[in-house]
Amino acid sequence: MHSPSSSKARLSFSSLLIAMSSGLLYAIALKYFIIPGGVILTGFEGIAVALSYYFESSALFIVLYAIFQSALLVFAYRRISKTFALRSIIVVSTVIGSLLLLPTFTISQPGAVNERIMLVLFGGILAGCAKAVAFKNRGSTGDEDIIAAFFAMKYLKPVGSVAVIAGIVSTIFGLGLQFLKTNDLALVINTLMYTVLFLFVSTETLNTLYHKFKLTMLAVIHKDPENIARILREVFPHRTFTIHPGVGGYQQQELSMIRTIITLEELPKLRAAINDQAPEAFYYHHEVEGVSRKFYISPIG
Repeated sequence: MHSPSSSKARLSFSSLLIAMSSGLLYAIALKYFIIPGGVILTGFEGIAVALSYYFESSALFIVLYAIFQSALLVFAYRRISKTFALRSIIVVSTVIGSLLLLPTFTISQPGAVNERIMLVLFGGILAGCAKAVAFKNRGSTGDEDIIAAFFAMKYLKPVGSVAVIAGIVSTIFGLGLQFLKTNDLALVINTLMYTVLFLFVSTETLNTLYHKFKLTMLAVIHKDPENIARILREVFPHRTFTIHPGVGGYQQQELSMIRTIITLEELPKLRAAINDQAPEAFYYHHEVEGVSRKFYISPIG
């Protein structure tokens, strides 16, 4: 399962609009839900927000955010792809511009525990959605998503799961600053709980919506394996498969099982082709782990 030749993508108006929309959505999540909720973000933006909490300066967050993202976007350009970096630049630029231009107002009452939970939950959902939209558009919201995209391509792990690792260092750093400022261990533990809740919600939202690095085994049982093989070749020429001849236990009819490993992102297209061209086929699929790194997944960008 090796790489086929890929064509160079262009930045269409629709791609530009999607990139800007994901940036606006992420900025809304940051300004009105995540930062007011007092949680610590992952990666370098987590360090930026922790310092902004410590010095009580929202402007500091924007400045540090822009500096950190600039360095990471250079990494994306050199190590991932030009298209991925370009679309990520558009998203990040939209985030920065939106943070500066969006009006400031308070959605919930400060200190209300039940409303803080809602801020954290809704902020996590919005952030996860924004990241998924950016990834589906072959870009990212920057920061840990760039590192996650790099390691996801290298180790075939879901981007959301890889991004969790980036939250460990930033969370420890942020909690340390909060303890230095308040000397209140109970408050630090409270922030930790809300941060973990936010990370879980945003990660699960991203992994639920974005399936590029989730792998599944599709098994098709049919009396005409060559027909199924033809469909597989037509839909995904770069995917290989195995054919296992057998006999049906009920009618003793000769049948074959055709199995292939694809991504969950590819599954709907292949399943639709089978339903259309071999409607009598029986198939099932399940997620798989531990697939060889030789398995080809097209680059994000």
